[in-house]
Amino acid sequence: MVKPPPAYPVPAVRPIPPAVIAEAVIAELQAKPTDTIVRRIEEKPPRFAEWPEGLDSRLVEALKRRGIKQPYTHQSEAIQHAIAGRNAVVVTPTASGKTLCYNVPVLDAILKDRSTRAIYLFPTKALAQDQLDELHGLIGDIGEDIGTFTYDGDTPADARRAVRTAGHIVLTNPDMLHTAILPHHTKWVQLFESLDYVVIDELHSYRGVFGSHLANVLRRLRRICQFYGSDPTFILCSATIANPGELAAALVGDDVTLVDDNGAPAGERVVVIHNPPVVNKELGIRQSSLKASRDVAARLIRAGVQTIVFAPSRMRVELLLTYLRETLRNKPGDSERVTGYRGGYLPNERRNIERGLRDGSIRGVVATNALELGIDIGGMGASVVMGYPGSLASLWQQFGRAGRSREASLSVLIASSNPLDQYVARNPDFVFERSVERGLIDPDNLFILGSHLKCAAFELPFNAGEVFGAHTDELLDILHEEGVLQRSGDRYHWMSEAFPAEQVSLRTASTDNFVIIEQGPVPKVIGECDRPSAPLLLHEDAIYIHRGQQYQVEYLDWDDKKAYVTPVAVDYYTDAQLAVELKVLESFEQEGHARGTHEMGEVAITFLATIFKKVKLHTHENVGWGKIAIPEANLHTTAYWLSFDERATDGLGREEVAAGLAGIAHLARNLAPIYCLCDARDIGAECHVRSPLNQLPTLFLYDTVPGGVGLAEKLFEMRESLLEACLALALSCECTDGCPGCVGPQVEAQSEAKAAAAVLLRRARG
Repeated sequence: MVKPPPAYPVPAVRPIPPAVIAEAVIAELQAKPTDTIVRRIEEKPPRFAEWPEGLDSRLVEALKRRGIKQPYTHQSEAIQHAIAGRNAVVVTPTASGKTLCYNVPVLDAILKDRSTRAIYLFPTKALAQDQLDELHGLIGDIGEDIGTFTYDGDTPADARRAVRTAGHIVLTNPDMLHTAILPHHTKWVQLFESLDYVVIDELHSYRGVFGSHLANVLRRLRRICQFYGSDPTFILCSATIANPGELAAALVGDDVTLVDDNGAPAGERVVVIHNPPVVNKELGIRQSSLKASRDVAARLIRAGVQTIVFAPSRMRVELLLTYLRETLRNKPGDSERVTGYRGGYLPNERRNIERGLRDGSIRGVVATNALELGIDIGGMGASVVMGYPGSLASLWQQFGRAGRSREASLSVLIASSNPLDQYVARNPDFVFERSVERGLIDPDNLFILGSHLKCAAFELPFNAGEVFGAHTDELLDILHEEGVLQRSGDRYHWMSEAFPAEQVSLRTASTDNFVIIEQGPVPKVIGECDRPSAPLLLHEDAIYIHRGQQYQVEYLDWDDKKAYVTPVAVDYYTDAQLAVELKVLESFEQEGHARGTHEMGEVAITFLATIFKKVKLHTHENVGWGKIAIPEANLHTTAYWLSFDERATDGLGREEVAAGLAGIAHLARNLAPIYCLCDARDIGAECHVRSPLNQLPTLFLYDTVPGGVGLAEKLFEMRESLLEACLALALSCECTDGCPGCVGPQVEAQSEAKAAAAVLLRRARG
């Protein structure tokens, strides 16, 4: 395979920061009148093992040609488990060689038996494409014809037949497995008859509702495999989470061996938590994290350090990229070698950027968490994280993007002014001592289980007594009574004309993207935008920024999902405002508590982009505004809500009530996943100090999945236990005014949140 040329001429850069550069950057940060915490994580030498006996010699020689003479300890252990037919989950840091843990046993099996088949599952198409390139390189060194293909929504119809018949390894995603492979298993007989391995990468991505869906998709997969006489071994890989073995076993539905004895080397990592200096002492205003991130990144890039900067949103990526290029413009070549990376860039753009990062032609990249997942970009010299990303797992993933083998690396967290970031900056042990979050799923959630039971019945008839999660017989009888299934003796057959997989979305977000078209003599597509973001980024007169280039939206065709833009050069960007309104449609259940009511029912949540501000670059002052005329978005779902009457709020001021409600919402969203076996992102919260429903202070916890998947019902059922746990956590937490672990970190004006939340919870209990 001919290697494509780099995106830019390869500069003479030092991709890893020498210790002197890292120390100089740290010294500059510490010299400022601010808080800068420095921790050092020691270098770790490699620990090697031997290849398992009996590996095909062609594979071993190919690995040697790639410079891999021995496996690390975790690689050897994982490969041995896989070859022995034991399910395994590998949990090691970024760039520790996890891909060999599954590529070696899979390729070894195929070389020994050409009928062997494998499925690789990745959460995104980009990851699948990245791993395809890696596989092709290794297979090329082996010198054998091993059919390896991606199978996703972009696969041409005429190529799909070749994938089904000639694909030894099929790289796909859960959505395609769910809708395009399992329901059409009769077209995939060769795959399912000889399926020896199923690889699931990025296990930590499969939490909450998404993970619960995938667990049921895998139940369907194993059921079809059993029908065709195969029994695949599962190999899973994950970044660090608190419970990888538990999550893997729940996902696969079988025992899974944990492999976490990492033998890969790691250079010294210097971690810095930097709180930008106060620029207005009277108001306590700090330098913006945007500018502080720019300054740190520019310093590193100028010194020849290949640097990745993580920003919290697409707009922040483009603004930071703009500012960074301007800062670097005085040194020829630097600004051109800095780029962005985010959702909405076209696939070929992303591939070119990834290649440029690997070969060193790109010196700096500003990215969203799209680069947090395991796409191969090589090891960067430094990572700069603009604002705490919301979870420790994400933070350490982003930190881990810096570091190559035994070379030193620098990771810097730049705190923003929001309360959560300020808490982290003032309490660094939260980052260094606290365990990362757990990944929780509930495969037996009745809503999710029932929908996949329909899919499974469509794929193959059910036998009475067959187990597919909890309550299988009862659910089959219900579907029979509804006329969806026909019972004949001890077998249930699909009777409906519907295609059930089309009615089940594994992810809550819509996959309908808007296309962004640059107008001109020859119009061209420059990017994409997901539907929820379109009202904020693509309204008419919006300034859309793409890789640092400004475009003005001239016309948005909402129905056809097309935005027409023209290049401009202006000194402002646009910031759209989103109004959120929650209305109760129907109350299904109600029960009083000591000083108010608990209720559960159906709600409608409306999201409407109303106006946009024109914000001047650099100074961030408002220089104009305009109205937005775009249809509102609606979420019909279920919610549990808790109202407090005047007895509950007696003696509390309006601000205290608002702070207390917000504190309870934070507590509940932290604890609800334990009761619902979901992820925090699956539950939304809305607080009304004076609700239109009853004129009372009310907290709503709603299911973020359209239609709901039973989370609100569980919260209502477990309300007493949930509120007791909220109160116990608030009272037992050692913080003074609030922290991320209880009511949330509070700004000084809301320092009464912890006390107010405790008062409301006590009074609700009676």
